Amino acid sequence: MPRPKPQAEPPELPEPAEPRSRDADRSQQSILLAARDEFALHGLGGARMDRIAERADLNKRLIYYYFTSKDDLFLAVLEKTYADIREAERHLHLTDLSPVEGLRRLTEFTWNYYIKHPEFITLLNSANLHQARHLEKSERVREMNSPLIQTLGDILERGRKEGIFRGGIDPVQLYISIAGLAYFYLSNNHTLSAIFGRDLMSLKARNERLSHMTDVILGYALKD
Repeated sequence: MPRPKPQAEPPELPEPAEPRSRDADRSQQSILLAARDEFALHGLGGARMDRIAERADLNKRLIYYYFTSKDDLFLAVLEKTYADIREAERHLHLTDLSPVEGLRRLTEFTWNYYIKHPEFITLLNSANLHQARHLEKSERVREMNSPLIQTLGDILERGRKEGIFRGGIDPVQLYISIAGLAYFYLSNNHTLSAIFGRDLMSLKARNERLSHMTDVILGYALKD
């Protein structure tokens, strides 16, 4: 009895082509990452589109196709920078914590995020140098920051109702204080270290600073 002929293996089908929209998203993300590093290192004035294209390994014309100008690209980088920190804050689930722990966690997070992302500080320095004329055009940034202020306001109100926090605390002012306590220290650590003759970025000094920040913020919010 003749043996049955083995069936031929079906031909391997080529992988489906990646959608063009996915290519575009990947290219834009590469541009934003390269531009973030360039702007953080050289500021808006010193940044060069040629170097951004080289960092992203893309044609410079493609950058202009997506972002039109260096100013538009700088705004897109700032928006992405704010989106990243706001997204990280959402993962803290602050409303699931007690008011005291929520305020403590936000303070700790802000400090540690600035340390892990020094580009955040240098980009804000550059934006302020240009009087925030880019951010003033961005509705997106204002929309991204509103939920954080709402969350902080809810924490403060919950603490007030529980008799833990005093009333009348403006969540915007309080957040500016949290950010400012971290921002000034880190953005000026070289001059402060030189002036006071201390290494303010040593692990011991950083831990002391975070402890001080937490005491200041909670000391302000807690009821006497």
